[in-house]
Amino acid sequence: MKIGFIGVGAMAQAIIQGLLKAKLVPAENVLIHSAHQRHYEDYANEYGLTAKDTNLAVTEASDLIVLAVVPSVAKKVLAEIRSGLSDNKVLISIVSGISLERLAELTDYNLPILRSLPNINSEFGQGMTAVVANENLTGEQKDQALSVFEATSEISELAEDLFPAFSAISGSAVAYIDFFIDALSRAGVKYGLSKAAATKIAAQTTFGSADALMKSGQTPAEMIDKVCSPGGDTIAGILAMENAGFLSSVVKGIDATIKKSTGK
Repeated sequence: MKIGFIGVGAMAQAIIQGLLKAKLVPAENVLIHSAHQRHYEDYANEYGLTAKDTNLAVTEASDLIVLAVVPSVAKKVLAEIRSGLSDNKVLISIVSGISLERLAELTDYNLPILRSLPNINSEFGQGMTAVVANENLTGEQKDQALSVFEATSEISELAEDLFPAFSAISGSAVAYIDFFIDALSRAGVKYGLSKAAATKIAAQTTFGSADALMKSGQTPAEMIDKVCSPGGDTIAGILAMENAGFLSSVVKGIDATIKKSTGK
């Protein structure tokens, strides 16, 4: 199986690095091209990938073609590669805001297409990816396409109208969670910890809490109750955060993210 990447920006690189670490395919079976020759050739040389001279060359030589460009150039790039696409190849889009219907309109209505929204944590095998397939993508082809994301992340199959919400609480939320970790670490610095020590403590606690929540099968509220003893320090902190508007500020942040991404 050969996987072609059209565009090698931060998100594409995160997926590629995740694939290499998972050893899903040999490095030379990852084909790349982007608008900046020096950038993609240097990247290919560093990791043993196969650089191609054009987007069409990537498409023609690949079984799975990952469209990883910015939305503003997607139409132009799809026109470039259209002749190289066929029903025995899968187009995988990680471009935000472009629907399955629009992807088919710009390529071929008989083409197997997977629309996806991964997040940057895919680099470390800890990503979260939303996917939706068109009716042409079934069976072994679908399994192959999904394997790209199964190697680097958890997968959630969602209706397209839920993609903006997913993007806000998964894609953008990586930054929000890092923001929260940074806030915890700064509070630690206030009380005498070094920034490095406080960041390590806050990050590991966040990671451990998320892992424990997933493994426990309990709700976040139930896990909170385990830590909050009656009249204790933790409940005092929870109430102070809520009094300062913690919950409403998070929801407002998600509202703003979705409004910006959808224009609504």
